[in-house]
Amino acid sequence: MRVFVTGTNGYIGTILGPYLAQRGIEVVGLDSGFYNDGWLYSDNRSLQRTPLTLNKDLRDVTVEDLAGVDAVAHLAELSNDPLGQNDPEITFQINHKGSVRLAELARKAGIRRFVYTSSCSVYGAGTGDFLDESSPPNPQTAYAECKTLVERDVGAMSDSNFCPVFLRNATAYGPSPRMRFDVVINDLCALAWTARKIAMVSDGSPWRPVVHVADICEAIYRSLLAPEDAVRGEIFNVGQNSDNFRVREIAALIAEEFEGCEVTAGPSGGDNRSYRVNFDKIHRQLPGFRCQYTARDGARQLRALFERIQLTQDVHRFRAYTRLKQLQHLRKTAQIDSNLFWT
Repeated sequence: MRVFVTGTNGYIGTILGPYLAQRGIEVVGLDSGFYNDGWLYSDNRSLQRTPLTLNKDLRDVTVEDLAGVDAVAHLAELSNDPLGQNDPEITFQINHKGSVRLAELARKAGIRRFVYTSSCSVYGAGTGDFLDESSPPNPQTAYAECKTLVERDVGAMSDSNFCPVFLRNATAYGPSPRMRFDVVINDLCALAWTARKIAMVSDGSPWRPVVHVADICEAIYRSLLAPEDAVRGEIFNVGQNSDNFRVREIAALIAEEFEGCEVTAGPSGGDNRSYRVNFDKIHRQLPGFRCQYTARDGARQLRALFERIQLTQDVHRFRAYTRLKQLQHLRKTAQIDSNLFWT
């Protein structure tokens, strides 16, 4: 199988390329290169199995770029809620229109399998009950709304010749060379290591499901290989029921793994995003899939990594590890224009 992976230089993509290659899948990639300034560490896997990557904007992909490809795994969008809210119009252009256009090109090129990485953030402000794939989305941000629109529009393309699969990932965590410190577990672990203190700006009451980056890669891998009838047009929440936490519970868990770390809470926050998610379907229906890691595993991995590379506060705070900061820097320094095209 030859798979076209968008976002191969990103947080998940840097893990996914080698992950698929180790399992006998040929990977060709696409990436805009926005976050190439950030590379936290190197290892044999990341260096030896880096896929051939086309440095190109998602909006500029052509059908010729997809020649000889059997499947698409689409990760490359403007990632996370703060970044999406910073410029909702551009977010809709890239995340919604760009993703739907990519699916249309894939179908035109005769590619049968299209795996789209959606997000559990589509559930938005939940009721406190466990939400499954049949629960109505309640997006609270431009980022989450775009996810629901792509699911709707690409899902409508599903037929006997085109098999889209939608993976609603929980909030990712875990080591990646192209690290992100704007996701909750990674950021709190870095604070626990560099400052020995996690000072929450809210009371930590919102619920968040979390999932290890390698388990996301496993879900993508299994979605590429599964029989079409098992996954055509299907939505899968990606994670496990035991990894639904209140943010304050995540902070307490991390403090247990980082000796000497203090945790303090703030006032009740204004963020109404809070959701618990049921993950039964993916373990029941996606052949071969199961989660390998827990949040505590991730905290231990990150602690070992930070100790090995001697992570400092300056590195933790470096702009390239926070999506919004990096794009603001590229705009401010006129490396990209107002529409996020390279100048």
